[in-house]
Amino acid sequence: MTAQGPISTPFTASSTADEVLSGVDLTGIRSIVTGASSGIGIETARALTAAGAEVTLAVRNTTAGNAVAEMIEKSTGATRPRVLLLDLADRITITRFIEAWDGPLHLLVNNAGLVTGGLERTQEGWELQFATNHLGHFALATGLHDALALGASEHDGARIVSLSSTAHMRSSVDFDDLHFEYRSYDPQIAYAQSKTANSLFAVEATRLWAADGIVANAVNPGGVATGLQRNFTTQQKESLDAAESAGVFSYKTVEQGAATSIVAAVAPEFARTGGHYLDDAREAYTVPNDATLAQHPHGVKEWALDPAIAERLWAVSSDLIRA
Repeated sequence: MTAQGPISTPFTASSTADEVLSGVDLTGIRSIVTGASSGIGIETARALTAAGAEVTLAVRNTTAGNAVAEMIEKSTGATRPRVLLLDLADRITITRFIEAWDGPLHLLVNNAGLVTGGLERTQEGWELQFATNHLGHFALATGLHDALALGASEHDGARIVSLSSTAHMRSSVDFDDLHFEYRSYDPQIAYAQSKTANSLFAVEATRLWAADGIVANAVNPGGVATGLQRNFTTQQKESLDAAESAGVFSYKTVEQGAATSIVAAVAPEFARTGGHYLDDAREAYTVPNDATLAQHPHGVKEWALDPAIAERLWAVSSDLIRA
């Protein structure tokens, strides 16, 4: 939150990605969208491509990615997006992706996300949701820092969009047990921790990199029915249904869900300013850590923007990916 209050835009919860990009020319803008073979990622990549951006689809399934690239090319008449392999739970593919990138990068949309129904681990022993949703994106962004700095120097800055979620309100980051080695596993808490981490990344990335012209902002796309829910347990589905019935949220279309990502990516209101959490196409208001989701469905908890927690998470994450 800024001293003047939350940053507003002309857009609302019902705005679409194309409406945000109306009249915007992204020719010359090189961008990466992770998880761009399904859901919000497809629409984000399509909208950016239609506006003239050069888009790379960073996907775990390149066959699906190529099908999306073909669809985007045919539907927009614009340059076909490039498709590159990226598995955020596999450090080898992250390293190869970074090494394959050449030249400036102006926009990195860390869109990919994973939900598990039970405890799964990477080969390092990391809890899979935290490893994929946070650590993988952390490794990707830090590895692409120089490309982003180069993009910032030739353009009006570079931006990172980090997809968080209302789920962040369920949990801060448990530094004593990041990977559920001691506490009983709750997939909802694990997901919440990873989404808080996505917001904290934006806070510390902006602090460290703003001098290089790079800013990062976190976004909550809202309730969108996508493949992300395919691994939900019965308890997770019932919790989601109860929240909708209680009026905590209303489902958005994919086009509306992608709008907040696009606002963070291109809106002049968020040029050269970062560390914000956006909801419904504008900056969310900050709420106390003991606030409930029912009370503040569109707020961001203090723990998701806390500079000290963000700095600690960055240090821990750096140590983990270097190990």
